[in-house]
Amino acid sequence: MAADASCVSSPLRVWAPTASRVDLVLPAAGDGTYGREDVVRPLNPTDGGWWVAVEDVPAGTDYAFSVDGGPARPDPRSAHQPYGVDGPSRRFDPAFAWTDATWQGRDARGAVTYELHVGTFTAEGTLDAAAAHLDELAELGVQMVELMPLAAFGGDRGWGYDGVDLWAVHDVYGGPRALQRFVDAAHARGLGVCLDVVYNHLGPAGNYLSTFGPYFTDEHQTPWGSAVNLDQDGSREVRAWVIENALHWFEQFHVDALRLDAVHALIDDSPSTCSPSSRVGRRGSPSRSGVRCRSWPSRTRTSLRR
Repeated sequence: MAADASCVSSPLRVWAPTASRVDLVLPAAGDGTYGREDVVRPLNPTDGGWWVAVEDVPAGTDYAFSVDGGPARPDPRSAHQPYGVDGPSRRFDPAFAWTDATWQGRDARGAVTYELHVGTFTAEGTLDAAAAHLDELAELGVQMVELMPLAAFGGDRGWGYDGVDLWAVHDVYGGPRALQRFVDAAHARGLGVCLDVVYNHLGPAGNYLSTFGPYFTDEHQTPWGSAVNLDQDGSREVRAWVIENALHWFEQFHVDALRLDAVHALIDDSPSTCSPSSRVGRRGSPSRSGVRCRSWPSRTRTSLRR
């Protein structure tokens, strides 16, 4: 597994296998817009279609990528989209003062689960506002809070199933730091957190993945359009993008489980898939959480399990 490229713990890089040139764009305006004063610096090509920034890009820096001289687009692994899905990404430092060192996890199987939509659970519609009511959920007998999808999507409000920046927490809900606070507060009250994730398709608004590489394929269709490319040319990196996203939630946000939406639309007809040699938990334990890729003779589907 590659390092988490969305966070400052690793060099800023992006996968663009067919590009002749990729530039790092550092917006000058500071308001989410682009202009002539923006700083534009070329990335260095490396093996496997990856491009890497020469300079350090510190936490809090707004940035985007331009492929072959095209418009500036968000990072496909952006952890923070403060200006929405069309604006630049912001470099995120995942370091957080966690207080859940003694938390032993929660088995999602059979747990009393409360499905929570952040935008409608409180009048404020934020993760911080929802966290203020965790005591009430614990008193009710809830054991696991299932957060409906948080990936950044076009507009302010929605069900979340049209996310396009799958590594980012919707900024209207409070962004990535608010999710860390929510999970830490839930664990302090004995509540596990399950995150609803959508890997079978992306929404239409702000969907720029095809600018970078073959993230989609017409070989398979879903009710929402082209399928995510899990078995055609370039699919190895697309599968890694999905699997490493799952690890991103476990490792950087301490979530306890993932609920995968519409797994029947995750179609992989390749002869075999990547198979991590062991299950690695979010704190390195071989038994606490992990990823397995399981193969069948005619069709392969990816299973993310805790």
